[in-house]
Amino acid sequence: MSALHTILENVGRQSRVCFRVRYADGSDYQNLSGEPAFTLVFKTHAAERRVFAQRHIGLLEGYFDGAIDFEGDLQMAMRAAMESDISNRPTPVVRLRNRLHEMRFSNRSRAQAKANARYHYGLGEPFYRLWLDQPYKMYTCAYWKEGTQTLEQAQQNKIEHVCRKLRLRAGESVLDIGCGWGGFLLYAQARYAIVGTGVNTTTEQVREMQTEVDRRGLGEQIRAIEADFRDVPGVFDKVCSIGVLEHAGRDQLDTVVAAHAAALKPGGIGVLHFIGHVGRYETEYWIRQHIFPGGWIPSLGETLASMERAGLEIEDVENLRRHYALTLDEWAKRFDANWDAIHAIDPYKFDEHFRRKWRAYLTSCAELFRADAGYTHLFQIVFSKGNTRSYPMSRAFLYRGDMDGPAS
Repeated sequence: MSALHTILENVGRQSRVCFRVRYADGSDYQNLSGEPAFTLVFKTHAAERRVFAQRHIGLLEGYFDGAIDFEGDLQMAMRAAMESDISNRPTPVVRLRNRLHEMRFSNRSRAQAKANARYHYGLGEPFYRLWLDQPYKMYTCAYWKEGTQTLEQAQQNKIEHVCRKLRLRAGESVLDIGCGWGGFLLYAQARYAIVGTGVNTTTEQVREMQTEVDRRGLGEQIRAIEADFRDVPGVFDKVCSIGVLEHAGRDQLDTVVAAHAAALKPGGIGVLHFIGHVGRYETEYWIRQHIFPGGWIPSLGETLASMERAGLEIEDVENLRRHYALTLDEWAKRFDANWDAIHAIDPYKFDEHFRRKWRAYLTSCAELFRADAGYTHLFQIVFSKGNTRSYPMSRAFLYRGDMDGPAS
């Protein structure tokens, strides 16, 4: 326990959050004077050994299993971890586990990529409906421009922001790679009268999107296709992907970027919205293991270089990192507030282990995007197929009167 205590004392010295640790033998430690924001409780000595061996991975997995508890504010616990180096130095055990995960869950195979996507996105629309925005159910970073009050407003802001960047016009063919439940295309069709195609490898989402398209009588305007990003059918006037690049997998960056380029007509405009690192880093193991199997976060530099190799011109790069922290805050609040209803959907699937994993996922990611020294960001890149002659010379067109209709 003394070795573990040294590790946690180091966390305590680096963090501005006041917290307490209660060890399995009944002893405790507090890093700062005052009322602790949370208490970390070890229920067994085995849980302590696990944290010593695997640092934050052992801590989180002990929490998932119930051998460790956080009494008080879980978000402040995640903040304390982000303020320290406990999560920045994976132990040999964790590095080995990450390599084994890549061997088992690589997205290079279309079949495994589908299984990985369904593991997360196939949990069902009733689950996601309880804590995402309505009616679009956008499960990606929202846009909290000044004056935004609700998640619904922020997500509609995001969709409109992407539509404006794409310079959508009536009758254009628009491809949404990894279209979720179709929220972007439903909005774009209603507001800009586009003809949309959504491609998604998650069977459940495609089925649920098609149900909504049929309910609205939009079968002639929007179609949902179950396919891998490598099998996109056709060529389109405009292409976007919102939160897809991270799921292509390690060493798949050139492949997914080439798929975007191949789907776009010469001179066409696209938007790539993705989580990216500033610098090259390993993707967090526990997120890959427990939340997004096979996922991989590329760096911004690697992505730009890959886009150049694919013949794409970069028109604009915007960083929405701080917007994602606010989005995740809202998701976490709604998830907690609606847990009883989530649990009631399927008590076996949505059990206490699941609750702990997802609470940790949402709150830790919020702090990840909020961290002063963080290297994980959210980028929107506007690109064209070949050098453009027509894209606006400034960003002024993005910020004209709010919601006043299509670009002219």
